[in-house]
Amino acid sequence: MELRNEEVLGDYFVIKAEEDGVNVIGLTRGAETRFFHTEKLDKGEVMIAQFTEHTSAIKVHGQAIIQTKHGVIQAESKE
Repeated sequence: MELRNEEVLGDYFVIKAEEDGVNVIGLTRGAETRFFHTEKLDKGEVMIAQFTEHTSAIKVHGQAIIQTKHGVIQAESKE
């Protein structure tokens, strides 16, 4: 199944930190993928974000719950 831009752009996702110091890193879209934005969340903080023409992926470091229209993912801490 091929996704078109209009099906991906604008999708929202929710990240809820389950520990202090969860890092959320936005990655760029295009020929070279680069880090372009970071946020640090503490336990209980929630971030609502959106995929855009600039954001193609996110990376989450730390224990957090990530909700998308596709389901819920539990990110775990590295031990």
